[in-house]
Amino acid sequence: MTQTQTPPTPSTDPVPPTDLITFEGVGKRFGDNVVLDDLSFGVRAGERVTLIGPSGSGKTTILRMLMTLARPDTGVIEVGGEPLFHERREGRLVPASERHIRAMRSRITMVFQQFNLFPNMRVLRNVTEAPIRVHGVPKEEAEARAADLLELVGLRDKLSAYPAQLSGGQQQRVAIARALAVEPDILLLDEVTSALDPELAAEVLDVLREVAHTTDVTMLCVTHAMRFARDVSDRVLMFCDGQIIESGHPESLLTTPTHPRTQRFLKSILTES
Repeated sequence: MTQTQTPPTPSTDPVPPTDLITFEGVGKRFGDNVVLDDLSFGVRAGERVTLIGPSGSGKTTILRMLMTLARPDTGVIEVGGEPLFHERREGRLVPASERHIRAMRSRITMVFQQFNLFPNMRVLRNVTEAPIRVHGVPKEEAEARAADLLELVGLRDKLSAYPAQLSGGQQQRVAIARALAVEPDILLLDEVTSALDPELAAEVLDVLREVAHTTDVTMLCVTHAMRFARDVSDRVLMFCDGQIIESGHPESLLTTPTHPRTQRFLKSILTES
């Protein structure tokens, strides 16, 4: 007698979110200086992650690698399930072509410590240049989006200004609008207020809070502004000697860190403040 098999019941367990960014066994050294040491971690799509730690602990190198400005010596970095510096061919990883790297890099933008605006271009063109020239967005569409982004950063009235006519804080806000204009999957922020006085830095951080709360862009941020990290981050990673030594929700990690090195670092930051 043939028994009828009952089909398996579909699982109701939630599917764990996949990481948009993954570092697997990534190493980087400059001469005898080990900057990243067998580093592995992931960032989910839409997650806001802040990297903290002493100077030289590898934080900025991580951002530069994602922007393909630096290459790992060992390990693999993936964005959206695709290797960043490699391509899959016949079941194995081989060094990526420049075409592949450019395509991967088009999903990522970065705001640097220095504003790096084009001094000979007005604010509007600074924001529209990459969408039009690199991504082929029609001029009218690019300008409409630029106007909306400049509204977001509080500079709608500065479309016709040149960078030299703006304060440092205003220039950095234009740089943020420019980074968002290409509609990136990932926004990298490298100590974006370090060149600003406290009042102008507060303006920029307020804009980034607004970006975090009104968009779904994935953010990796290197900062010493602990209040900002607490406000916008889903997770904080503490780096030391090229490794993550502590990771957690900002409310717990920044308030009651468990690792002695994290405790010393945060104490020094608070003392400086």
